[in-house]
Amino acid sequence: MKAISYARYGGPEVLEYGDVRDPRVGPDSVLVKVRAAGVNPVDWKCREGHLDALIEPVFPVVTGWDVAGVVVQPGASVTEFAVGDEVIGYVREDFLSRGTFAEYVAAPVRTLARKPRNLTYEEAAGLPLTGLTAYQVMGKALGVKRGETVLVHAAAGGVGSIAVQLGRHLGARVIGTASERNHDYVRGLGGEPVSYGDGLAERVRGLAPEGVDAVFDTVGGETLRISANLLATDGRLASIADPDVVDYGGRYVFVRPDAADLLRLTELAEQGAVGVHVSETFPLERAADAYRRNEEGRTRGKIVVTVDWDSESPVSP
Repeated sequence: MKAISYARYGGPEVLEYGDVRDPRVGPDSVLVKVRAAGVNPVDWKCREGHLDALIEPVFPVVTGWDVAGVVVQPGASVTEFAVGDEVIGYVREDFLSRGTFAEYVAAPVRTLARKPRNLTYEEAAGLPLTGLTAYQVMGKALGVKRGETVLVHAAAGGVGSIAVQLGRHLGARVIGTASERNHDYVRGLGGEPVSYGDGLAERVRGLAPEGVDAVFDTVGGETLRISANLLATDGRLASIADPDVVDYGGRYVFVRPDAADLLRLTELAEQGAVGVHVSETFPLERAADAYRRNEEGRTRGKIVVTVDWDSESPVSP
């Protein structure tokens, strides 16, 4: 089958489009025919070796963790899905090798849920990692409640935009940092935008003089320090970007695959509580360009890679 893979760490230039070994379907997995795969910053950070101490690579590595597609073969013990089921998944295992930027992926059932009926494959492919991250931080680590005020950093990005929507669904007031060009977008999500950079603390205090009840940090460093000082009494702080959050009494969160959480996100999408904005799509063979665009750090919503079914190579069960 065709896929995007890399045989060594490096920049986008190490990515290769070509034939790789067909995936083998284990007893607890299903073979998914990929329609679209979401691009995430963690993908290129893995490719550059930044997560080497955390996740071992088995080269060549097929890149990508997000997927939307159709089940074409269930594993021997699988009862959760059948041939023809439309699914989404955050297909992360404890090693790097069998990614989703491919015509097919063998996905453990613990990483999958049914695809939201009201989302396109491209939109659905942008939901798993960002949605699970936002859900596990907002709903679990921070325990956001109705009537609270929450500060979400990078509110126009993939994770931030879902976090804003989840915060509003939970009944909270959401303040979101974003560039000026994305302020209207954040307002459309239900958030109150503030510009990041110099004077951030003053701008947030102008909206929440007594401080905020919770902060979702996606940036780390100085932004994390400022955020800790913006908390109201008994305020909570969580970060997905900086483990030093624990020094401020907060929680560091590394998103995990969770079928029940992913199904809940599917339900929220079908209720209209959560949506995915796809800013740009790239065909599979141009995945390196998709990563380059993502690495610029100015993406509104999600960038997605699509697979052309008409030109795919067959994979035999």
